[in-house]
Amino acid sequence: MSASDAQPANASLVPQPGHLYVVATPIGNLADLTERAKAILGTVDLVACEDTRTTGGLLTRLGLHRPLVAYHDHNEAGVAEHLAAQIAAGKSVAVVSDAGTPAISDPGFRLVRACRRQGLPVVPVPGACAVAAVLSASGLPTNGFLFAGFLPPKSAARINFLTKYREFDYTLALYESCHRIDKFAAEIVETLGADRAVCFAREVTKLHETFLVGPAGEVRDRLLKGSLKGEFVVLIAPSGFTL
Repeated sequence: MSASDAQPANASLVPQPGHLYVVATPIGNLADLTERAKAILGTVDLVACEDTRTTGGLLTRLGLHRPLVAYHDHNEAGVAEHLAAQIAAGKSVAVVSDAGTPAISDPGFRLVRACRRQGLPVVPVPGACAVAAVLSASGLPTNGFLFAGFLPPKSAARINFLTKYREFDYTLALYESCHRIDKFAAEIVETLGADRAVCFAREVTKLHETFLVGPAGEVRDRLLKGSLKGEFVVLIAPSGFTL
């Protein structure tokens, strides 16, 4: 986009009637919230959020007060249609997740799809995204990547995934919880080999942000010596890549 195509900054800060705004929120550091995101969250008619307590706390810290509606994995299908109907009636709605960008391994997809099906405007308000942040700082190839979100909880399913993409030409990007990260690290070593280049990132943008980058066997050993708290972003480089 050239400078002449850019929208005036003040215009982008005002939510329009009958629009859905997909708003990214910080993944740890509150200072990462954009000026535009704060303006939209402070003036839309309604904020649809994964957890009203989490988003309510965020808005309170920002000095904002807007009506909230719970919109999460367990009610997404029904609530998406209800929210789309309100947008069609002229309401401005922002959708957020607990952290990061909605619809990226978080609720948001069904609401966006419902709006698109009805021809309703959907406006991204970009900001923090854990997978993009880790890719940018990992040192692993970023010319292409496959983002697979959270893999299934069963070990056999994770091993099947790793086997299927063993010779994938681009970086694999995944999310994993603290409850399975040690097992997943071992599965990578067993399935792809101890020399496969990986990055394990934890608590990104927070006080105890940690990046473990190197051969999978070494990263696994370093991982087990540190804290396993928090959610992880895991990157797996293509076969043959060396740092």
